[in-house]
Amino acid sequence: MLEVKFDEDQLNRIINAAVDRALERHSLANSLPPILTRKQFMELMDIGSTKAAELFNREDFPVTRIAGSPRVLTHLLLEWCERHTDWTEKNAGPGWTRRKGQAS
Repeated sequence: MLEVKFDEDQLNRIINAAVDRALERHSLANSLPPILTRKQFMELMDIGSTKAAELFNREDFPVTRIAGSPRVLTHLLLEWCERHTDWTEKNAGPGWTRRKGQAS
């Protein structure tokens, strides 16, 4: 049986770091509208129309259409970004990286 021991300071640092990340992540989610337009999505991710079209055509991407216009449900976008961190970090612009740094 594996036994892991932490002293109280180590455990407090680990817990505090996890709580801080969770609070910051939820702070970002709460500051965004629940549904993003294409333009809002591109601004948030700091990407252009070509990259947005690439994402909107992915089967696993949370895009929907309202009256023919693409919309992104914010909570599903944040979940998608967490599941696809490698793709996001490679393809999103520096504006997203700065916002993510504030939110994670």
